[in-house]
Amino acid sequence: MSAFSAIGEETEVESDDYTPKLEPQATWCPGCGDFSVLKALKQALAELGKNPDEVQLVTGIGCSGKLSSYFESYGFHSIHGRALPVGRASKLINPELELIAAGGDGDGYGIGGNHFMHTARENHDMTYIVFNNEVFGLTKGQPSPTSPKGQKSKSMTPHGNAKAPIRPMSMALSAGATYVARTAAVNPRQAKEILVEAIEHDGFAHVDFLTQCPTWNKDAKQYVPYVDIQDSDDHDEFELDDMRGAWEAMRETEEALYEGEVLTGRYYQDERRPSYQEEKMERGDMPETPIAEDYFDESHDWKRSYDIIDKHK
Repeated sequence: MSAFSAIGEETEVESDDYTPKLEPQATWCPGCGDFSVLKALKQALAELGKNPDEVQLVTGIGCSGKLSSYFESYGFHSIHGRALPVGRASKLINPELELIAAGGDGDGYGIGGNHFMHTARENHDMTYIVFNNEVFGLTKGQPSPTSPKGQKSKSMTPHGNAKAPIRPMSMALSAGATYVARTAAVNPRQAKEILVEAIEHDGFAHVDFLTQCPTWNKDAKQYVPYVDIQDSDDHDEFELDDMRGAWEAMRETEEALYEGEVLTGRYYQDERRPSYQEEKMERGDMPETPIAEDYFDESHDWKRSYDIIDKHK
């Protein structure tokens, strides 16, 4: 019998099925935007009919890293900046699992920035949610890669941040991500819809999720009012598979944020490019049966990794 017999079962799933029985109560600060990520993710997976046994959630370090503690599924709380390589490995071992990685803007765009770039470049089939609150919250308010220039903090930049912020969506697009979107904690309906699309997408889906930090980044407030670019007549229309149009819309969005205008929505989606896993299967570089199932097969004849596929001619 398959070790993952729950995968593909047609069952009715409710969002509460993703609430752990042992540690259901999240302990983020009151008013933290992370609560909205947790709720939207539960709702999205329930809408897709995924049960907890079909999902693997890998998180990094920081306030966002607690997500795996408050979420009922297979989980892995990795070290700082390493959620993506851990997630890539688990997806290669068992491609049938729905893989979701999550981390903060410091964890994902700073310490894990190299992994972010190359995971997008290789187009691994996963959803990457980045909690973007423009600050290192868990370590008491240091500026992060997305902190605006001039932002002050008591711990490191009392005279103001001297560095310009990175443009995370533009980075994802230029690196090779095949789905790029931005949403905000104050827009729960859009957040759920975008996460549904990202999870359904075959390839690397990057969701920049604006999450207010009322404790250490009071300047950002709650990222309101927000504007959905797909519903606004004030912004040029563009096709989601148009890279040039997406690039221009992303640049406008990323610049507007630091001028007080919050733009959100879908920016890019490429359904034509195969995922990394699909490429490897087509080349014969991955076994047809998930390697993870071999751990539960007592009759399996274990081989060294280089014996799993045919040797190079």
